[in-house]
Amino acid sequence: MADGSDFLRAMNIATSGLRAQAGRMRVLSENIANADSTAQTAGGDPYRRKVPTFSSELDRTLDARVVSLGRVKPDQSAFRIKYEPGHPAADASGNVKYPNVNSVVEMTDMRDAQRSYEANVNIITATRRMIQRTLDILKA
Repeated sequence: MADGSDFLRAMNIATSGLRAQAGRMRVLSENIANADSTAQTAGGDPYRRKVPTFSSELDRTLDARVVSLGRVKPDQSAFRIKYEPGHPAADASGNVKYPNVNSVVEMTDMRDAQRSYEANVNIITATRRMIQRTLDILKA
């Protein structure tokens, strides 16, 4: 039979997953929001896509591995370039740089992050139900 520390461990592991996925969704939201932005100055670089990473750590108090949002790295892939000579951000050749953000990729990643977030919420909900049932059994 599970003891209280098993419940606590499950809740804390799932909570770390919630935090990590929430951070991931913040980064993805920023990418989506800036997908069509341009540089503030003519010929300048626009927003550069950010890539969230995860790290795994040993939580010694729980004796369990937990996940956290790691470094957020800039995506070094090339910017999209469009020939728009009248645009305020155009360089001397009339080209405008747009962010290296693919909205379809970002939305797919966002959906994946949402599903992972929901899975962690379900773990917390199930663990709370098990705790409540255990308490009900002990009362009887």
